[in-house]
This record gives sequence, C-alpha cells and structure tokens, in this order.
Amino acid sequence: MAKRKKYPKLPNSFGSIRYLGKGRRNCYAVHPPATIDATGKAIRPPAICYVDDYLKGFAVLTAYKAGTYKPGMEKELEIAPTTDADALISRILSDYNTFKGTEEKHPETHKLTFSEVYEQFYAWKFPDGTKASYSSMESYKTAYSNCKTLRNRTFEDLKAPDLQDVIDKCALKKQSKAIILTLFKQMYKYAIYSEIVSENKALYVKVNANDDTEHGTPFSDEELQILWNNTDDPEVQLILIMCYSGWRIGEVLKLTTNLEERYFQGGIKTAAGKDRIVPIHPAIYEFVKNKVLTQNGRLCIYSQTQHRNALFYPTLERLGIVGDPKHTPHDCRHTFSALCEKYGVRENDRKRMLGHSFGNDVTNAVYGHRTLEELRAEIEKIKVPFVTNCD
Repeated sequence: MAKRKKYPKLPNSFGSIRYLGKGRRNCYAVHPPATIDATGKAIRPPAICYVDDYLKGFAVLTAYKAGTYKPGMEKELEIAPTTDADALISRILSDYNTFKGTEEKHPETHKLTFSEVYEQFYAWKFPDGTKASYSSMESYKTAYSNCKTLRNRTFEDLKAPDLQDVIDKCALKKQSKAIILTLFKQMYKYAIYSEIVSENKALYVKVNANDDTEHGTPFSDEELQILWNNTDDPEVQLILIMCYSGWRIGEVLKLTTNLEERYFQGGIKTAAGKDRIVPIHPAIYEFVKNKVLTQNGRLCIYSQTQHRNALFYPTLERLGIVGDPKHTPHDCRHTFSALCEKYGVRENDRKRMLGHSFGNDVTNAVYGHRTLEELRAEIEKIKVPFVTNCD
C-alpha cells in the first residue's frame, strides 16, 4: 500500500492542516493558529474550512495569514497536478517569510504580543512527539499563568523593569518565581533566535525573595483533628498523606509508591532530597492505597497550581481551617517535621526522610545508612490519637 505523502513542517503560528483519514471527500481540515488559554495550554480553534487537497489547504492558510481569505474561496481553487509540490510549498513559505519580514520592519504592521511569543516558544520548545517530561511542560504553563499583566503587551517593547515587576509582585515562593524567570530567559532565547528581538532583557531580572522554601506553619492539633474528622473527602486524604510523610506537593506528583513493602520513593531539588525513601505511616496507608489503585498509580492527578487553587485552599476554607498566616501546601511538610520532633523521631532520620542535607556532618552524610525497617520504626513513633486503629 502506497504511503501518504509527507509535507514540510509549517512555521510556528502559521496554522495547521489536519488529515482526517481516507473515505472523506474533503479529508483535510484547515485550522488557524492555536490560541493560548489562561493556564498556558494551547487550544486548537475550529477549522477555517475542509478541502480535498493538502495544497489547497496550504493556499487557504497563506491567504488567511495575508488577510485575503474569504469564506468559500477554497471552492474556487484549482491545484494543477505537479510532481514538484515541495517546490510550490517552499515558494509559498518564502512569500510568507517575506511578508513577516515586512511586518517587523514597519511599525504600522502587527507586532507580536507576549502571549503570541509564548505560543511560538512553547511549540518550538515542545514540538509534537517531544519526549519532554510532563512536569517540565506543566512548569512552563504554570509560569505563564502568573504573567497576566504581560500577555497583551508588545513583546518587543517590554523592558527589564516590566519583567522584574512580575517577579516582585508574585505571591508565590522563591522556587516558583525562579521558574517564571526561567520562562522569561527561554522566551528571549527563542525570540533572539527568531529575530523578534535582539537583546535578552531577562538577563537583568532576578529573584529578590529570600530562600523561603522551608518557611511555614505546621497544622495545630485542633486543625489536624478537623482533618481526621473529614477523611471521606479525597482532598483531606491527600493533605493528611503529606502531613504524615513530609513530601512537597511537587514531589507528590512524581512519587513511586510501593504498596506491598509500604514505602514512597522520590524527591526533587537537592542531592539529599532526590530518590529518598519514606515509609508509609499506617494511619495513611488506606488513603494511599485507594489513590494509587484508582488514579493510575498517582497520589495526585492535578498540577501544583490546580491543586493549590481548586482543591487545597477551598477545602481548608470549607472546613474552617484558615491558619495564621494562611496555610499553604508546604505547611504539610512542616507538620511532618513538627510531628517527628514531638514524638522523638531521631534527628538524623528526620533529616533523611525530609531530604535535608547533613551539611558538614561527613559521618552521617557519607557513612550514615538506614534500612527501610529502621526508618519505619522511627516514623511509626508518630502517634495519631485522632484514630483508634491505624495498623
């Protein structure tokens, strides 16, 4: 069976021509460029039209980009058979690139906005079939969602103080601000490569916040009691899982869970934190088991932003757990640390399970080795007076 002809890749923000399969009279859907929603996700708009020939679709897209397309014009197009279709496509692309060059040289023509550059950058960074990790792709989308004030600004006109203002006014922690700065630098790298701008303004921007990733307020005994009284809520279960294991929400999204031997493995950020093992406390085992078995092995199926804004905060508000200051997902980690201290978990093992460095303590850093059962004995020192049976 003859293979369907492959055509050259279209430029970013040109649009797309989608093959719908044989058996259709008009088997190609012609779509305008994708748009970006509030979360940074690319959304494919409805088709401009449907045609029976790829080159007709290409001609329609070229007319659409040039502003000369009129509904129904595809019915009047006649593409003569040619053995040099690639040459024809290359010629149209050349015309398009010339048109784009004219746009950039004349102020009265369209200049790309921050959102349009982000759209092009994202397609360039993560092309179809990319092997990039889900968390990496989501981190860029989350960073973009925190740049609302820049979205409709002309990218070329942005100044370093505009970018700095976004970083400084962001209410998130230092690590999240650093990801936004990474997005800026990567977008400018793409923009310089594409000759949209000539200077990387992000090089003059910095994250001024102190290293606050470990600051937080543990849940009080009264607040933990409220959580244990509402364990029929799936989000409450996840909060308790984090409170009795010490994982960051970003780590929870990528954990490996061994139900048979009852432990978690994973971690991010530092050498001490990566690939560490934390036994599953008996009090949360059933919550963990239920989530792993019903959510394709995952404890949380949402991004950090979705979890924080749509689940964590609304759940605490509904239960009347406000906190002073307001509790964040990171406070679950502080709760675990406080529980370890309260119930006499060995300090070195608390550091191991939290993924903290031993600093200058070479003996523990290099020669300290603990088995799973030794760690389990330590974590099970933590009592859960709110439940009658956690074995």
